[in-house]
Amino acid sequence: MPTLLTYLSVVISFFSTLFILPYWIRRAREHHLLLVDVHKGDKREVPGLGGLIVVFGIVMGVMAYTALHTFYYHNQKHALVLFAATSSILLSALIGLVDDLLGRKIGLRQYQKPLLTLFVALPMMVINAGTSLVTLPFVGPINLGLWYPLLFIPGGIIGASNAFNMIAGMNGLEAGMGLIITATLGTISYDSGNIPGAILSACVFFAILAFWVYNKYPARIFPGNTFTYAIGTSIALIAILGDIEKYALFMFIPYYLEFLLKLRGLMQKETLVNVNKDGTLVHRYRKWYSLPHVVMSGLLTLGIKPKEWAVVFIIHACTLLLATAVLAMYYFT
Repeated sequence: MPTLLTYLSVVISFFSTLFILPYWIRRAREHHLLLVDVHKGDKREVPGLGGLIVVFGIVMGVMAYTALHTFYYHNQKHALVLFAATSSILLSALIGLVDDLLGRKIGLRQYQKPLLTLFVALPMMVINAGTSLVTLPFVGPINLGLWYPLLFIPGGIIGASNAFNMIAGMNGLEAGMGLIITATLGTISYDSGNIPGAILSACVFFAILAFWVYNKYPARIFPGNTFTYAIGTSIALIAILGDIEKYALFMFIPYYLEFLLKLRGLMQKETLVNVNKDGTLVHRYRKWYSLPHVVMSGLLTLGIKPKEWAVVFIIHACTLLLATAVLAMYYFT
């Protein structure tokens, strides 16, 4: 069972993120680290790179947990895997930061991103994290042996970090998806008695929750690729540490659909849409190339003018239904 000190480390993740974000927002405005909120009629400018503070909160929570158990309980049982996980998160955040700073015009190319995220997997590969006996949907248990650290770990991290970056671009969208997925996987990790997976998911969840306070509609800060790569990597790490890969695969169903829609546009079409002055969203393309496009069309079919907050709400609601199905599958099977 979690101790009071365990809860304290999670609280540190939340409050270190919550208290630093206002300072970062002010400093970002002062130094013109601003992005245009394209889904607002007034085209307001919003500070970016908020993912840096989220990553800081995650690291502070993990470090606090490790320090408290080292000096108070004299127990370093989970220190190695948590430090390796932290290293992977920091590496993925660095890749996202480079992409954010270089900008959309000279940013990382599509083929460069999965290649770079291969290095993100190295800390987990060298400590042989997780277990080679995995249970896959519709397949069952498989012992992957040495192929697990050599192929499965890098494949999972590359896939999750790049996939989580696809459904993005609207206020609170990425943060909300991250909250739902980490809460679901964290619940399963905790119930199954896997401490590293539960601790990491709790630190990630509460750091995102603090960020969501400022990122929800109307956003006062944007996450950036620093956020999406780091959180996508964190989700993969939670699945690996908790040995719950099959549940993570189910939670990523929206991202499989997003990939197919993006593939339809040869990975060149954007999630972003046009907007009227009253905030009503307008299709940029004649076809669907992203899940928000599908939701917009659904609202229009019902005679409802699509607004940004409504599109985000529906995507989150569908993800919550998926999370409920995953939890039911875990508890009843």
